[in-house]
Amino acid sequence: MRCGVILRPVLCLARNALLAASLLASTHASSDARVTESTATDGSAPVETRHAMSLYDAPALAEDFAHFSHVNPDAPKGGSIKHTAVGSSFDSTNPFIIRGTPAAGIFQIYDTLMASNPNEPFSLYGLLAEGVRLDPDREWIEFDLRPEARFQDGEPVTADDVVFSLNLLRDEGNPFYSSYYAGVEQAVALNDHLVRFTLSDSESRELPLIVAQFPVLPKHYWEQHDFTAPTLAAHPGSGPYKIGEVDPGRRIVYQRDDDYWAKDLPVNVGRYNIDRVIYDYYRDRDIAWEAFKAGLTDFRTDARAATWAIGYDFPAYEEGLVKRITVPDVNPSMMQAFVFNLRKEKFQDPRVREALSLTFDFPWLNTNIFYDTYQRTQSFFENSEMEAQGLPSDEQLALLEPHREELMESHQSKRLFTEPLPIDHPHDLRERLRLALDLLREAGYRVEDGVLVHEDTQQPLSLEVLLYDSGLERVVQPMLRNMARLGVQTSMRIVDINQYLNRQRNFDFDMVISHFPQSNNPGNEQRDFWTSQAADSPQSRNRMGLAHPAIDDLVEKLIRAEDREELNTITRALDRVLRWGFYVIPHYHSGETRIAIWDKFGYPDPFPEYAMDLDAWWVVPEREAALQRRSRR
Repeated sequence: MRCGVILRPVLCLARNALLAASLLASTHASSDARVTESTATDGSAPVETRHAMSLYDAPALAEDFAHFSHVNPDAPKGGSIKHTAVGSSFDSTNPFIIRGTPAAGIFQIYDTLMASNPNEPFSLYGLLAEGVRLDPDREWIEFDLRPEARFQDGEPVTADDVVFSLNLLRDEGNPFYSSYYAGVEQAVALNDHLVRFTLSDSESRELPLIVAQFPVLPKHYWEQHDFTAPTLAAHPGSGPYKIGEVDPGRRIVYQRDDDYWAKDLPVNVGRYNIDRVIYDYYRDRDIAWEAFKAGLTDFRTDARAATWAIGYDFPAYEEGLVKRITVPDVNPSMMQAFVFNLRKEKFQDPRVREALSLTFDFPWLNTNIFYDTYQRTQSFFENSEMEAQGLPSDEQLALLEPHREELMESHQSKRLFTEPLPIDHPHDLRERLRLALDLLREAGYRVEDGVLVHEDTQQPLSLEVLLYDSGLERVVQPMLRNMARLGVQTSMRIVDINQYLNRQRNFDFDMVISHFPQSNNPGNEQRDFWTSQAADSPQSRNRMGLAHPAIDDLVEKLIRAEDREELNTITRALDRVLRWGFYVIPHYHSGETRIAIWDKFGYPDPFPEYAMDLDAWWVVPEREAALQRRSRR
């Protein structure tokens, strides 16, 4: 299961996956576990009610825990935090649908059934639900909703809301949700505060925990509104923040709800301390950077190596008013990459994809642009035990052998089965381009008057990179120049975020930049990344349109892995197939998150082990006041 370092852990749903260790063992009860009327599927002993679920062993915290160990339970309330949102604007406060561009931070208004502990690899504790029961055969899971749970308009959260939310998301929401909750047969309200999910996929050991992170929407509101249409309404959630100000093109503000029903629950004590969470919109990163230096925003994640290396020479930093924080990554280093649109015939030949991949000159970029701060990303599970290395093991070969013929056909090479990883390409650019030209010739291309054309169709090989962030132009242009040396007709187009998203949803692109964040426990979300089912689904993470039976099979086996060793073996096999397919041109990674802040915040020290948990930060009143006095000079 995965969360970005500054996201609410309870709202990682589309990004989270859970490893299957023994889920039966993972729902260990505390000594005072309650016995209920529910019985196991086979009619045996009643199933006990638990206060928590964990991926590994027993949850670390007993039922009577007061708060998470990393928080400051006496943190002051108040103040504001201003984030930077890069992009032209937003046009929707509904993040669950295909249409529209959702506002940054919008998930803060929603609560889920259970909440994760940032100090555990993956444990869930009661939020909307105060108790949970899991059938030993994993054919159903039940949640006892807290009678005091309320939406922000004062209406109670009931089991009917849970049932309504599941059906709404699967029937009218982003197609991701129908895939993510595909193993849920139905949800039934057994009474106002008891809901049962029937699970058709009892082999997916992560599924009960995925269900526990289910977001609950207000039935009474959405029954009266068109869920499928973008909206800028301040609709109610049940979370700690409510929509306070909507100013499209400029900002969205979330106001801490003083009447938040769950503010005194153990999972929330010491969290959600800041009164106003603000996202100011800037068209590009350069303008956003200048705004930060001027104190117009006070929190930024710095993804640009040059800025981090030499950019902090402005007066506020030199006076100690701005601080820099480096947080080591706890999950596999994320695959960021150029993604080919495999729906286009010109990219269906793996030799073409490999040839174009060779034009990305990372050593030059790292030396001349990145101040030697990055490493080249090779694996989709980089820096983890799930990364494929060397030759395939006997166990991996056993997984791949049933698909040998189709893999040989689609990968055009025996290398998948016989050659080691990492893929050993020349470092020298001249040699890389020579190899690339050889591959293109094998694929049926030849150079005529400086233009690379296909022998059969006489069509030139052309490629356009679609961007919405002009800051990435410096990464794209050197690669396009190298492609042009091979005779490829290249271009780059920078559009606003709304046009970018529309073109992406309509598969109207040659190449875009995409991200594939992974957790230490990959699972159901892999369907959305790689499978045939997601290939033609708008807004899926399978932006390249990858549809391969071997990959589909490996993903399903991964989801049903019985233990850690099996999971690692399957993931390494999947990684191997993805890398030898040359479906993307990998970028680079630093292994850490770089954060700059104006020095007005207090935060856990040390950070929790598995997430930074920005929700546990607070504003120090004296420091904020001093900064305000300075800005008025």
